[in-house]
Order: sequence, then structure tokens, then C-alpha cells
Amino acid sequence: MIETTIRSHAAQAINVLYSANVAPEHVIIQKTRKDFEGDFTINIFPFLKISREKPDVTAEKIGNYLLEQIPELENFNIIKGFLNIVVSDSFWTGFLSEKYMDKMFGKQEKSSGRPVVIEFSSPNTNKPLHLGHIRNNLIGWSVAEILKANGNVVVKVNLVNDRGIHICKSMLAWEKWFRDTSPDSANTKGDKLVGECYVRFDQELKKEVAGLVADGMSKDDAEKSAPLMAAAQEMLQKWEDNDTSVRELWSTMNSWVYQGFDLTYDRLGIAFDKVYYESDTYLLGKQIVQEGLKMGILFQEDDGSIWADLTGDGLDKKILQRADGTSVYMTQDIGTAQLRYDEYQPQKLLYVVGNEQNYHFDVLKLILGKLGRKWAEDIVHVSYGMVELPHGKMKSREGTVVDADELMDDM
Repeated sequence: MIETTIRSHAAQAINVLYSANVAPEHVIIQKTRKDFEGDFTINIFPFLKISREKPDVTAEKIGNYLLEQIPELENFNIIKGFLNIVVSDSFWTGFLSEKYMDKMFGKQEKSSGRPVVIEFSSPNTNKPLHLGHIRNNLIGWSVAEILKANGNVVVKVNLVNDRGIHICKSMLAWEKWFRDTSPDSANTKGDKLVGECYVRFDQELKKEVAGLVADGMSKDDAEKSAPLMAAAQEMLQKWEDNDTSVRELWSTMNSWVYQGFDLTYDRLGIAFDKVYYESDTYLLGKQIVQEGLKMGILFQEDDGSIWADLTGDGLDKKILQRADGTSVYMTQDIGTAQLRYDEYQPQKLLYVVGNEQNYHFDVLKLILGKLGRKWAEDIVHVSYGMVELPHGKMKSREGTVVDADELMDDM
């Protein structure tokens, strides 16, 4: 590097000009401050006992010597005993060209150690990807590539949230208001059609809730008692009971969404080493929850729901299985984490998720630790701030999002 060359020749200059030996490591050189012209600056004052000259005189002699000996230098200037050296533009362009051609620049050799597993994207199959997903994908991909450049074996994974109450809301809406509509008939991407179903459900649910509130019911009770919400919950129960018609509709609508996702991911240049589906992992999570219940680590309420009591750890009680036996997001995350550890034995398990889920991952690590998973300490939540619009937070159910495809079209 040019800095080493300057340091070495500055030491030679002292020997040639003043017949004194100075080791290169004793030459104090640093980057020139931004308010001065130059690339590197040499502190001349340590050499004044040798030169027995004024600082500017010594600096002038050393500067001229460096210009004669190092062709990459362009000129120099002196500011109160400090020699500011200007490196030529041709050196920097050559340096950048050389590094550009070096495919290993900034990288380390890949290690043979345990991999780092990084999860990002993790969309729900009830809506298309939006601006928030774009940010998550770019952060996740960038972190993964940085880890790879640093010599790590990296496994990029995506967890598709393809089941649950939100998915059933879109399914129920399609049955009620979109039954004769498909992506082909509507001439639209499948994920966008399913997203329209989700928005329609929320619109109709608000009407029902407003009517119940007008009849004297509290808003919380109205949201729980609304016929649409009850029907969605019933559909979720049927899904977990493997009801044939519900499962067929679920499979069809998810296939529409996956086709849409694939097109968006291709445009973003995003790919994954493995894609997990919540529908494949939630049963393992429920199994681990049952094991925790038998061990006395978890407890069961009178209504049959299963909980973790984390009050002794400064948190609260966390539900892991509803009274009707259906699972929650935490349940599938427990199952998915176990599955990934069994598959990869990673040194670190990273989750790229917005900061609104900070509590969720604190709880996940804590519960897994209590369940005897020592590797829970290797879980890292890569948290980041959420994207907000001028009118506030984006809400898919209300249709107030910046669609990823439309944003890329505009760009």
C-alpha cells in the first residue's frame, strides 16, 4: 500500500539527508484532515532533534526527497511543521482498477466451520410484497453477503407464513365475494388478488363491528363476536383438522400467491437456499409445547390453553396454544428454530425482522432456553426500524401500503 511506501522512504530521507537511522515504524503518518489538501500527513517534529533545523525547512527537504523517489506522488504542502502529501490521481485510478479486477478483494477464504443461518423476507400468503418487504429483503441479503465475504458459510432461508387466522380471512373473503374470480380471469398477479380478498374481509368486518357497537356492545367484545371473525376462526380450526375442502382452497390460493412472489423476487434479484413453510413446522412446535407442558415448564389454563409464565424473568405470560388447540406464531417459530438447528447445527441463527418484534424474539430465546435448548443463545435478532408513510404505519388489511411491484415500476 502507498502508505507503507511513504513511511519507508521518509525513514530513508532522514538517513540520506541527516545521516541518522530512523526505523519506518517511528515515522508518524496519518490521513490528512479534510480541511487541508493532501492524502497523507507526516508529523515532522520528532525529527527536529536530528535535523536541528526549523520545522518547515526539514519538511521541505523530506517532501522533495519523497517526490524524487516515489513517482506516485504529485506534490506536497507544509502546514506548521506537518508535511501533507498529495498522491496522484493516476495512482488512485490504477489502485481502484486493480482492486475491481481482484474478485477476492475485501473477502476472506471460506471457512469449513458451522454455517450461519439467516432468515429474512418471511411474507404472509395473504398479500403481495410491499415496501417493508423490500427493505427487509435488501437488509437480509446484504447482511448475508457481508457474512459470506468475511469467510462464513451462509444459508439464506425464507419462512413463508402460509397458515393461520390471517390466511383464513383471505380464504373466507374469496368464498363470499370473489368465488368466480381467479388471477387469470382478473388479469392480475395471484398475490394481488389474494391481497384484495384480505382488504375486503377487513372492510366487511368493520361494518359488522360498527353494527354491534351501535347495539351497545364494547368494541373489544364486538371484534371477538363478529360473525365474520367467528367464521374465520372456524375455518382455521377446520384447516388444522385437515378438512378436505378448506385444505383444497388453501392450496389453490397459496399457489396463486407463490406465483406472484416468485415474479417479485426475480425482479429484486433475491433468492434463497431453502424455503420453509409454517404449515410444515407448526406441528413440531406443538409437539415441543406438549413436551414442555409435561416437564412442568409450561402450564395449562382451565380452558385448555397452554402458556409460558415469564413473569419471573421480567416479562409476562405468553400463550403458546389456544383453547381450541390451534397454534400461534410463537409455536411455529419454536418448531422452525428446532428444525433449523437439527438440519444445520449453525454457529448463529439470525432473524432479520423489524423492531416491532423485539419482544417476540426475547420471548422465543427465553422459552427455548427454558425448554433445554442451549443453542437458544445463538439466536440473533437483526432488528431495524419500520417503514412508515406520511400518514403513519402501512396496513395491508386497509390497503395503505406501497406495493413492491408498483414501486419498482415507478423506479
